Amino acid sequence: MNLKQRIIRQIEATGPISVADYMAMCLFDRDAGYYTTREPFGKDGDFITAPEVSQMFGELVGVWCVSAWQALGCPSEFVLCEMGPGRGTLMKDLIRAAQKIAPDFFAAAKIRLVEISQRLTQIQQSTLGDYKSVIQWNKRLSDIESAPLILVANELFDAIPSRQYVKTKGRFVERMLALNTGKNLVFAAGSGVIDQALLPPACDIAPEGSVFEIAPARSALMQEIAERIHRERGAALLFDYGHLQPGFGDTLQALSRHSSVDVLHIPGAADLTTHVDFYSLAQPARAEGCKTSAMTQGEFLIAMGLLDRAGALGQGKSANFQDQISADVERLAGPDQMGTLFKVLCVTDPATHIYPFEAK
Repeated sequence: MNLKQRIIRQIEATGPISVADYMAMCLFDRDAGYYTTREPFGKDGDFITAPEVSQMFGELVGVWCVSAWQALGCPSEFVLCEMGPGRGTLMKDLIRAAQKIAPDFFAAAKIRLVEISQRLTQIQQSTLGDYKSVIQWNKRLSDIESAPLILVANELFDAIPSRQYVKTKGRFVERMLALNTGKNLVFAAGSGVIDQALLPPACDIAPEGSVFEIAPARSALMQEIAERIHRERGAALLFDYGHLQPGFGDTLQALSRHSSVDVLHIPGAADLTTHVDFYSLAQPARAEGCKTSAMTQGEFLIAMGLLDRAGALGQGKSANFQDQISADVERLAGPDQMGTLFKVLCVTDPATHIYPFEAK
């Protein structure tokens, strides 16, 4: 019985399931989940992340991590953590850059990767072979020892399941996965109603059928990160695609072989995500007493020296190589590509301020 059949069987037995439960099953089912059974990254996978576009991304994140360490007073021991490390490309480029500009940073770092997939852990260990002896893998942030924390994550929160509510007869009720008369998966309005206080101010004038997304699991993880940063001191740098202000819209999407596909077609065979609401994501961090600031990925990379790094990489190289570097810069920071769609949220303890973010 494949995953789709199991989902149908569950709905037949116990009734409709939430969008969040559907996402969790599709992505993380032990035997058939997307992240537990497939190689999603790179040209031969289903999507390309920023670290896979160019080494410049990881290098500039490494420069930022060094500046965060310096802002913390250059502690002799600290935790350098990446959550959801993909194939390990970001951490490899980060370490290489940091070693060159601040050897003491690397010597002080306790490098910890948080990864729940054993298959991806093995890929990361291969990518990071040169540093494997000084890296420790953990399945949860709570498993990592206490120390000042510098944490990075790229496209982590978009894959954490979110709930959807749809405006039906003037009320926002939970959007569910049900079965039609032909026993096919379909979206349906459930009976659960969202707390009105959680909705954006314009909810009363939103048209029928408007969808609002909320992600309690994302907020819970952010609260855990922020509580750790506030207690131990530190900073987090979080990249993802989404919006800086809350609003309405159905952003649930499935991606396979670099193309959009039906989110209900083949559960477990495609990447399922929703856009990250950065405004809402920042609220648990602020509630824990942390400072937050956000900007677009393009703004961050340009501020960190993307253009200078591109020039240095291309100096003395062939015209074709320089053209590729220019294309990579446009892909990472261009307003029509990743530069505007992707945002970056910085979270720090109250005493720490790190360029290029302004505390708000």
